[in-house]
Amino acid sequence: MKIEAIRHTGTYPDLYLKDRRTLVITLRTAKRDCHLCKIHFFPRTDPEKICGAEMKCILRDRLFDYFRTEIRFSKVARYQKYYFELSDGTASWYLNSWGVYETEPSDGYFEFLYANRTGIVQVPEWSRGQVFYQIFPERFCNGDPGNDPADCAKWGSDPTRENYMGGDLRGMIKKLNHIMDLGAECIYLNPVFEADFNHKYATTDYFKVDPMFGTNEELRELIAKAHGMGIRVVLDGVFNHTGIHFKPFEDVLEHQEQSEYREWFYITEYPVRISHHCYECVGAYKYMPKLNTANPEVRRFILSVMEYWIREYQIDGWRLDVADEVDEGVWTEARMLLKEKYPRILLLGETWGAGLRLMNGAQMDCMMNYIFRDAVRDFIGYEKIDAAELDHRLQSMLANYPEEMNQAMFLPLDSHDTERFSFFCGGNKRKLLLGAALQMCFVGSPSLYYGDEIGLTGDNDPDCRKCMVWESEGQDRELLEWYKKLIALRKKESCIKTGKFTANLCEGRVYGFIRHDGRGEIYVVLNAGEESRKVEVPVFYKKSYVNIIDQQVYAASERPEKGYLNSDIRDYGGILKVNMEPYHVKIFRMQ
Repeated sequence: MKIEAIRHTGTYPDLYLKDRRTLVITLRTAKRDCHLCKIHFFPRTDPEKICGAEMKCILRDRLFDYFRTEIRFSKVARYQKYYFELSDGTASWYLNSWGVYETEPSDGYFEFLYANRTGIVQVPEWSRGQVFYQIFPERFCNGDPGNDPADCAKWGSDPTRENYMGGDLRGMIKKLNHIMDLGAECIYLNPVFEADFNHKYATTDYFKVDPMFGTNEELRELIAKAHGMGIRVVLDGVFNHTGIHFKPFEDVLEHQEQSEYREWFYITEYPVRISHHCYECVGAYKYMPKLNTANPEVRRFILSVMEYWIREYQIDGWRLDVADEVDEGVWTEARMLLKEKYPRILLLGETWGAGLRLMNGAQMDCMMNYIFRDAVRDFIGYEKIDAAELDHRLQSMLANYPEEMNQAMFLPLDSHDTERFSFFCGGNKRKLLLGAALQMCFVGSPSLYYGDEIGLTGDNDPDCRKCMVWESEGQDRELLEWYKKLIALRKKESCIKTGKFTANLCEGRVYGFIRHDGRGEIYVVLNAGEESRKVEVPVFYKKSYVNIIDQQVYAASERPEKGYLNSDIRDYGGILKVNMEPYHVKIFRMQ
């Protein structure tokens, strides 16, 4: 056994509370190294009452297996000591807090102390597996030409970093039916508060909707009407930095060292002028001075803004811009104070990596999962990785977080900060359909960036911020119907929405996985290559299965003796012999 691969930290995320009576415990070993993994646990005050529970391998990447179990207590979990027993089939080893040994430990146990309520990993139930629809307000729909800027360009003109097209809240209200018909369940709005520039990430007034988008009351109307359709609304909170016309920063410019707000920013040089040499800012961009979020006054201000829009306008949560650049104490306070009053709000953090600092159980509910986006881009768009590498990246990603957080994770294929996914696909329609299928069938909460559903394409900013096309002749109707079909399937099948994940096929450019729960299973097979492939798809039961895409029925045959992917940790009862066309997906359900 590869002892150096064995890991359990005794703390989050290897140990966390599902509720005050339930502990979730994870242990990592080398891939296919451990045949049996057990946890032994007992009360600190009564070591004779030792219990055991077998742990199951729930994820597997290129290097490691991840074993997990849940332990349910009759009372509040407290003062439990524990250690692990591992076997490779020939010998046993034991892991305690001191390390790995060949003899059963009599000391040095791991210990869980007390199930405090704030230690429970809780994400809003509504956020698990839902479908987001992201809107860049300035480019979605112009519903009120009366609030257009004086120099507004014609709708549909080539986007630049400076020009305006006239999108507004009234336009969003008029197009809510489109979002509802699509099947999306939550709107994520890029910033709508008064700010400089068309993107509105340089905030000047956090309590006022930008006049070119409309009024506070129109935002209230949008939220109320969306809620009436069963659609939630999450706003974009830009609390890492402001615009130069934010009143506290203007006060610093006017009063310099005498300004009562001088500690709100990271001033590096007096006299302060509009220059990145005088203050810290975002990416040396002088028009966005960075807030000193370690300052208690700034923290109170941020929390007051967050609560105001929740309390007064009933928003359903916040997407928090560059959340990993903000002092982490802000998000800890936000979670403790806001969740106490509004437990159903969502805290969604922007980060471009694993975001482990944010996903520590005390800050964010979920994050924008660009790791997922990059993996799908590289597998389907660029075709520079094979199915085995895709599986490694996805499973390694899932292993980083509790299952509850994985189910709520924001899954983009693109966004206002990236090239459109269709751009990566180079005009290959089949790739686009394939990427949508993978996204909509994967673990988490998939997000459509406005226009994805009708074939809007574009390079990176500003080209990814084109105007939405509303004329039906300019829309890809096949793609639109494809998204509707996939979203409807996701909402119908609980195993896709919140079920578990098992990869069952990795052959070259063919990738297959199973979404399953106690009510059923869905089998997804994708061929991301340019050649047809005949594959054998392992299934749990020797039954008949229908391909949901074309309604063709397949009968599973007896599983032969040869091994299949993860057959050592999953019981397959049969196989489907399937011909996969280039850049196609098949989605099977048992009849």
